[in-house]
Amino acid sequence: MRRRDFVTLFCSAAAWPLAAAAQTSPKIPRVGFIGGARPTETAHVFEAFRQGLRELGYVEGQTIMLEVRWAEGRLERIPELVAELVRLKVDVLVAANSTVALAAKNATRTIPIVIFAGDPVGLGLVVSLARPGGNLTGLSYFNAQLNGKRVELIKELVPGLARLAVLRNPMVAIHAIFWQETEVAARKLGVVLQSLEVRGPEDFEAAFATAARDNAQALLPLDDPLTLGYGSRIVALAASSRLPAIYGFREFPDAGGLMSYGPSFVTLFRRAATFVDKILKGAKPADLPVEQPTKFELIINLKTARALGLTIPQSLLASADEVIE
Repeated sequence: MRRRDFVTLFCSAAAWPLAAAAQTSPKIPRVGFIGGARPTETAHVFEAFRQGLRELGYVEGQTIMLEVRWAEGRLERIPELVAELVRLKVDVLVAANSTVALAAKNATRTIPIVIFAGDPVGLGLVVSLARPGGNLTGLSYFNAQLNGKRVELIKELVPGLARLAVLRNPMVAIHAIFWQETEVAARKLGVVLQSLEVRGPEDFEAAFATAARDNAQALLPLDDPLTLGYGSRIVALAASSRLPAIYGFREFPDAGGLMSYGPSFVTLFRRAATFVDKILKGAKPADLPVEQPTKFELIINLKTARALGLTIPQSLLASADEVIE
């Protein structure tokens, strides 16, 4: 054998194991996550999602890669954040609120999307909860009675409640649905709703000033990335305005808000990891039913109630899942 032929044969043989390894080494799936709020306010729910992945056996950086983006409460940033992850060709995209879910649906028909949305059917995200169709599935944190129940609870707490200020964002599609359902419940209870429109954090002070001028007796902020992203600020404004408020999630009373009624963010986001796992293992979003929460928590901050001069009825204390002293 000539020396040149031997060298060529040797180099080819040496390359075979490398080529075989390149062909057989598994591709690490890349999962995109877009949160609408600020990480300083909601990092714990993203951590719950990561914990859910760890419990399913995923090791970040080894068996899964996470591409995380935050809109910082600025809804206008969401379409570009979605487009960025679509360009990266992530294997699954997790949309952490209704606005992100709508932007993701408009951006791709092929990448599987795990949503976390208020009313997926009402928003046109899925055909039905049982059979989503298309490339979206995930979790809903809302049912038709939820805001009505919140109105009932704040009326029970505030004697003679007749005027309830509602913090809402006209840029958020789900708020139109929330408003209608809240209005129906309020009408039955003899409560008039006052709409306080906020598009960004710079609108908060004016909204609270309007509530005070028009003699609002209590406050209901509708759930969205803006209110969640600036929860501490809203709680502080409610306290300085002496407005009793009921919120959607326990993060608010944890920050000093009066009370909340809704599902556990942490539980739902940990559950979202199971959808990602199923999709990465070959399941189609169209075949995975959208899940709804089975438990709603009532959290009451007793210290804030005292500061507002409110006495919590024994019936509310007895039904509370947690009382913060």
